[in-house]
Amino acid sequence: MKIKLDENMPLALAKLLGSAGHNVSTVPEENLSGAEDPIVLKKATEEGRLLMTFDVDFADIRSFPLGSHAGIVVFRLHDQRWAVLKGPTERLIASDLLERLRKGLAVVDEKRIRIKLKDKES
Repeated sequence: MKIKLDENMPLALAKLLGSAGHNVSTVPEENLSGAEDPIVLKKATEEGRLLMTFDVDFADIRSFPLGSHAGIVVFRLHDQRWAVLKGPTERLIASDLLERLRKGLAVVDEKRIRIKLKDKES
């Protein structure tokens, strides 16, 4: 799967996703750091990349409707350090939900993964 990491995501996440076979690019690599959310999401969508972020604004389906993008994963963790992010990310990768998230939304916390797909929720 093709994934874009927002500027707030650690490089260790890119390495973990890459080692799991995913094609990963980052917002800083493309000189998009500081860009407005719609610009970042538009670029990810043009590239067919699922966007991963800590930015909870991306979870607002009124602003970013399901089906209008390639997919979004928002991590809502009590702490954004890699030590806390690693476990939920490994759980997400092992769940095989990434493939189902095309044009959908996942909100990942320490204990669960909630997904919304166009006309569906689980």
